[in-house]
Amino acid sequence: MSSPDHSPLGKATTYADRYDASLLFPIPRQAKRDEIGVDGAALPFHGVDIWNGYELSWLDPRGKPMVAVAEFRFPATTPNIVESKSFKLYLNSFAQETLGSRDDLRDTLVRDLSAASGGPVEVALHAPEELNGVPLHEPEGILLDDQELAFDSYGPPRPDFLSTHEGEVREVLVSHLLRSNCPVTGQPDWGSVQISYTGAPIDRAGLLRYLVSFRRHTEFHEQCVERIFMDLSERCAPRALAVYARYTRRGGLDINPFRSTDPAAEPGNPRGARQ
Repeated sequence: MSSPDHSPLGKATTYADRYDASLLFPIPRQAKRDEIGVDGAALPFHGVDIWNGYELSWLDPRGKPMVAVAEFRFPATTPNIVESKSFKLYLNSFAQETLGSRDDLRDTLVRDLSAASGGPVEVALHAPEELNGVPLHEPEGILLDDQELAFDSYGPPRPDFLSTHEGEVREVLVSHLLRSNCPVTGQPDWGSVQISYTGAPIDRAGLLRYLVSFRRHTEFHEQCVERIFMDLSERCAPRALAVYARYTRRGGLDINPFRSTDPAAEPGNPRGARQ
């Protein structure tokens, strides 16, 4: 079974410390895409889900523990997402596994994650010292959060809040007020969202109210971003659009989905202050 209630989420867990690829739990994307009118055979967006793993360790041939920070890139075209707790358990299963080199680990991760997601996954491994001096970087754009507004709608999402004004702009809008909830455990997922678009000016008050209306919404990170993308596309009809969410980490993993009308768009992976 591939529904979230059959996953390890919300259940007592034994943390394996020997390699076990069977711990990975894929969940098909299409069921949620059907809800928002996305044809899996002709996606209306391009994109990638960037995961960062901060708790990854294994043993070298001498039995010495090694550590790395991992960056994983799952194309939006993969038919499955990987449930995050299963991903954490899988990564933990390397803790007492002996591997010949960091390249051996990377090759194993690529093979297993590509098999679970159903498409080619990119993996980069970094030693902690390789990240020394990398600055924190918040999403750039016009901040929506300073508006003095009243709020009373916290779920389900309210696309009817979205509207536009006359004219045309090219701008980037940012909010740090995105919050949604895990579909099984109900744990909160906190994030920042960056919306880049060209088209009629989006009403900023309505956009912020719309983003806040996810506060009690239950959906995975990737699904929330695709819902935001589709609601903006349908209600505001921009000529170009990109939505990028940077979520805070949980269990040593953060998830950062990016969706864009531009097939050439390549999101960076800047670590925010809350990550």
